Parts: sequence; C-alpha cells; structure tokens
Amino acid sequence: QVQLVESGGGLEQAGGSLRLSCAASGRTFSSYTMGWFRQAPGKEREFVAAINWSGVSTYYADSVQGRFTISRDNAKNTVYLHMNRLKPEDTAVYYCAAQYGMGPHYDYWGQGTQVTVSS
Repeated sequence: QVQLVESGGGLEQAGGSLRLSCAASGRTFSSYTMGWFRQAPGKEREFVAAINWSGVSTYYADSVQGRFTISRDNAKNTVYLHMNRLKPEDTAVYYCAAQYGMGPHYDYWGQGTQVTVSS
C-alpha cells in the first residue's frame, strides 16, 4: 500500500510558476512509475506527465510539453511537477499517482491539490 500526499498548489498569475510536490509513504517508492494528472471543473481527468522509476524516462501531454517538468528524488520519496509559463487553462485539481508498471492504469492516487491560474 502506498499513500500519496500532494502539496504546493495555489493561486498564480498567467506566465508564473509553481512547483507541486507529492510525498509517498512506504519503502518501495523507487520501484514505482509516478504520474501527474489533472481535472478541471466539468472535464474528465487527464494525463499530465509521468516518470519511470529511475527518473531517466519522462512523458508529457502535448498541452504541457516544454512548460512542465516532472522529476523525482527517490531518497526523499518525492516526485515533483515544475510548472512554468502557466496558463489559465492549467487551472485544475492536480493528482499524483503511482503504479508498478508503465501502462495507463495507476494503482494509487493522492487526494489532489488545487492550482488556479488567473489571467
């Protein structure tokens, strides 16, 4: 069982930056693929970014490619989402997730953190 706790959300102006953190419990954090997802009001949850267990491989949605960076620190059991050049359409609840594999299904989810970008 893995517990995930997100932090770092808030209100930011368009063009600004935020860094989200996701702290994981358990001793096998380095075994997990970690992902970030988001859900805007009235929309379905969508994939944002993912990183493999070692941090060597990363994946991004087209909408955030070049603006967001996912990273991880296995010594701290933490994954990060660095968000730059924020846009109002980035406004959403952001969720951290974990899985053992590299597929579309994630086994564990955090409670989410709100990100609001004002124009």
